[in-house]
Amino acid sequence: MRVSSRPVVLALLLSLAVAGCGSGSGGGSASGGKLTVWLAVDAQESWPQLVQSTNDRFTKAHPGVQVEVQYQQWTTKNQKLDAVLAGKNVPDVVEMGNSETTNYIVNGAFAPLDPARFDQSDAWLPALADACRNDGKTYCVPYYVGARVGVYRTDLFTRAGVPGAPKTYPELISAFDRLKNTFGPEDPNFSAFYMPGRYWYAVMAFVKDAGGEIAVKDGSRWKSSLSSPASVAGLTEWKRLIDNYYVGDRAKDNGDQPGVAGQGHVAVFYGNTWEAGAAADERSGGDAKLKDKFATFPFPGPSGKLLPPFLGGSTLAVPAKSSRKDLAADWIKMFTDRESQKALIAANTLPNNTTQLAEVAAGGINGPSARAAATGGWMTPFAPGWTSVEKSNILPEMLERIANGKVSVQDATRDADKRIDEVINER
Repeated sequence: MRVSSRPVVLALLLSLAVAGCGSGSGGGSASGGKLTVWLAVDAQESWPQLVQSTNDRFTKAHPGVQVEVQYQQWTTKNQKLDAVLAGKNVPDVVEMGNSETTNYIVNGAFAPLDPARFDQSDAWLPALADACRNDGKTYCVPYYVGARVGVYRTDLFTRAGVPGAPKTYPELISAFDRLKNTFGPEDPNFSAFYMPGRYWYAVMAFVKDAGGEIAVKDGSRWKSSLSSPASVAGLTEWKRLIDNYYVGDRAKDNGDQPGVAGQGHVAVFYGNTWEAGAAADERSGGDAKLKDKFATFPFPGPSGKLLPPFLGGSTLAVPAKSSRKDLAADWIKMFTDRESQKALIAANTLPNNTTQLAEVAAGGINGPSARAAATGGWMTPFAPGWTSVEKSNILPEMLERIANGKVSVQDATRDADKRIDEVINER
């Protein structure tokens, strides 16, 4: 999930932005000038060659047009975007987290795009494609996705007599029991399953697995449904797991999860594939001695199916005020086509479409993540006020109260429903 912008400020800025088209970011004619692309730093750090090759292809197809890529930090990107949308000089392409798009789309920030123009649009992952659609139109293009999996210490599994990664929920519970009984008596800080209380991306997967939802759409409005029987059942099972297998601060989130796992007191945690490497990387607070001792597996859920992961990813949009919309769409087309998706796969990133998920090596580090993503996963509600829900920290606060036993699951969810309903429909 990416940091979301302030919806009220955004609406005010966009009322100015969409009043008319300004001069755009580059100036000049369509055959020359500059195309400005805003990408998150992930591209700069993990697949700079893909960015360069796309720029080379683009300039060959459009001689005289210079591509300027400006890398943005996730924590400040939307605030900067809100500011420039009030003026005339906007970027021509912007990267958006798939949980960030709705408020921008409903307020007219992005130009509509023809999905037929883009490679494999009929196979885009729903968690990305749905974030780009409103009222039958498409306003952004899926870029890449990530899916959480189980990350485990292979050496601890061996010492505890656990025969490999669990494939079913009963096998998972059996593994936790063996790990707890083997290492818990000698290590009071040992967690067979590391799951801090405010880690809502993980916990909502249990809600979804039980058939529950954070919120559902009723006509044209959204209504929170955390207190539904199915949602309560999912949260109750999660609470049972942490009561039995997690030792640690229940008021924390997962921000330092790799570093904690690298301290040697954790057998299994639920996270992104890259966290397996980070747990053995001293730069992330991990321990280099644990290199090659972490592996991943698709996390089985209580339902008997794989636990549906939150599918967090990115999309690419063209601001409505850009005067180079056609050129911007062409750059996005090249950056997200089949060959570009192959480059992302090679960089241990999941592609934007179901077809190429099958190209991810099953035995590689990202194989379990691809299997998890293929389940369809889940996304936060595509509601105009979802940014307000996140900013209000309603879910983490609810979970912390449940995790610490301050209130029952039923009482905590009823309170959260009321708070969510107050803001989820705000534009």
